[in-house]
Order: sequence, then structure tokens, then C-alpha cells
Amino acid sequence: MSFDSFNLHPLISAGVVSAGYTTPTSIQSKSIPPILEGHDLLGLAQTGTGKTAAFVLPILQRLLVGPRGRLRALILAPTRELAEQTHAAIQVLGRKTGLRSLTLYGGVSALPQVKALRAGAEIAVACPGRLLDLMAQKAVSLSAVEVLVIDEADRMFDMGFLPDIRRILAALPPRRQTLLFSATMPAEIRSLATDGLHQPVTVEVGARRPVETVSHAIYPIEPERKYDTLLALVSQAGNGQVLVFTRTKHRAKKLALQLSKAGLAAKSLQGNLSQNQRQEVMDGFRNGRVKVMVATDIASRGIDVSQISHVINYDMPDTADTYTHRIGRTGRMARQGTALTLVTREDLPTLRTIEHLLGYPIERRELA
Repeated sequence: MSFDSFNLHPLISAGVVSAGYTTPTSIQSKSIPPILEGHDLLGLAQTGTGKTAAFVLPILQRLLVGPRGRLRALILAPTRELAEQTHAAIQVLGRKTGLRSLTLYGGVSALPQVKALRAGAEIAVACPGRLLDLMAQKAVSLSAVEVLVIDEADRMFDMGFLPDIRRILAALPPRRQTLLFSATMPAEIRSLATDGLHQPVTVEVGARRPVETVSHAIYPIEPERKYDTLLALVSQAGNGQVLVFTRTKHRAKKLALQLSKAGLAAKSLQGNLSQNQRQEVMDGFRNGRVKVMVATDIASRGIDVSQISHVINYDMPDTADTYTHRIGRTGRMARQGTALTLVTREDLPTLRTIEHLLGYPIERRELA
């Protein structure tokens, strides 16, 4: 199958070529046709499977016909990073269409966002909190929204956004197309899908398991040997970029400083940074100036950097689902990736849960 089989408008096909897409991923080939037909969709897809294009391309196709200068598509995202990532995808795929996209999220001034809304963008990628603030100020109208996308719904639930999403749903036109994507399906998300979607088509692509293009290994270790082991693993990573996960903001910042002092181009991405600082770190990581980014789980969903060759769990994630989301930052779009985890004795119960999720024991390794 090729993208030609979707019969996309030539202006959108030009964006597909610009993005370097050749063969649709599984989630794209299964989702795009029913979305183009106007069906609601429940997509169960792990991160890194190409689901952003799976909903962006049909939205662009739909909005090419009809009025311009009013908000017709709303995409809800859990984090600022994911909102910017989706916005960037829209800009690339829709570069020839003349359709305008904007982002709405907190941590920055709302004035430029209000100005962009007044200028008449057709697509908004929004975090729920800022969107509700703008709705309360009557700075945004949802009355003309034809398509709603709820992206990373399980992450929304983890961050406590479900009540906000229900308030947004209540403000939307009842006649609309709704697309919900989630890597996992807890009962609360299933309930949201039941209430918010109308006879949806369900598409499931490797849900609940990490992407198959990632190899896994663990390093059983004493806590005091963690840093030296990390330094050795990063030095063995070659030219690829490395994403290191820690449990706390303080540790992320400290670890990035230690790696910088060791001569590595390392930065931290954590909640204490301003939006401009976060964007600067992300830009440096995307363009390769930063080789190692040390992040907390706030970054486990919103990072889309194709050259990440290694994800290293400096601290074991709290749950198997978090493990899936973290390592989904590598092995993206059919590329090969490596996930390495430093495991202490207290991490063994969580390790067993992760191995149960994978369906096989993870390879144990030791540094020479």
C-alpha cells in the first residue's frame, strides 16, 4: 500500500512527499480510510507508530472544502511538547493547503494565542487547561468545530484532565467527528469513548506492548554504580542521540550537569524550566547540538526526534505503562532502537511486571 491509495488531494500529497513519507504505517493504513469516510474512531496505538499523520491527513482533506477563517478542527493534547509536535506535523503536511494551525497551552502569554485565533486559524492544537481559560474569556468559539481529536487519552487521564475534557465535549457541536487515540484503555478512557464517540470504528495496533523495533536489555546494578554505568553506556551509543529518564526533576538537572562536566553535550528537560527554556532544549536535541537529554516523565510522550537511538532508564519507571511510553521515544517509524534500564534490587517487582507485558524475559547484561 502507498499513500496514493488514499486519494488525497494533490496539495496534501505534496505535503506527504515533503515529510518524506513513502509507505503508510499500520495505524495509518487502518485509520485513514474510515476517518476519510467520516466515521468516529477509537485508535489503540502505542507511541511511535505514526498516529499523528493518521488523523492530520484526513483533517486536512476535510478542511480543504468549506469555509476558511474559522476554527473547524480541535486537537486536544496532554502536554505543550506534544501540542507543538502535532502543530509542526500539520505545518509540514499542510504546507501547500493554506490551512492555518495554532497551539494553545499555558506557561506562556495568552495574548499571541488570542491574536492568532482572531486571525482565523482553522485548526487548534490545545492543552485542556488553557483552552478552558480562553473559553471562559470568550476568546475562542467552538461552535464551528467539525472534528475533535483527543490524543494520548490515557496520558490525559494520568494528568487529571478527564473532567476538563468532559467540559470541552459539552461545549462542542453534537454533530461532529470524534477521534480518540490512546496507548492503553483503562476503564475511565473506555467510559469517555462510550460517551463521546458515536458508533466508532476501533483500530488496534500493538496496543499495550512496546514497539517491536526496540531491543531491550537491563543492567542489574548497585545504586552507587549508576552514574558510572550510565557514562559508559552513553559513550557506547555511537552517533545516535540518547534520552535518559529519571524519576525526579532534581535528579534530571543534577545528572545533566554531571554529564556536561564529563564533556558530553547534555541538557535536562523537566518541569522547572520555562516554556522558552524547554523549547530551547528541544530545539537543541532535534538539531543534534544536544546529544544527551535527561528528562522526567513529563517528556515521555511529547518528544518526536527520529534520531534517538537509545533510551536509558536511569531510574526504573513506576509502572509497565510508563516503561512503554518512555521507550516509545526510540525505534520510531520502523527505525531500530535500544532501551536500556539500570535495575537495583528494589526495582525487581516492577521489572517482573514489564517482562510480563513484553511476554519474555529481558536480556541481562554486565559492563566489562
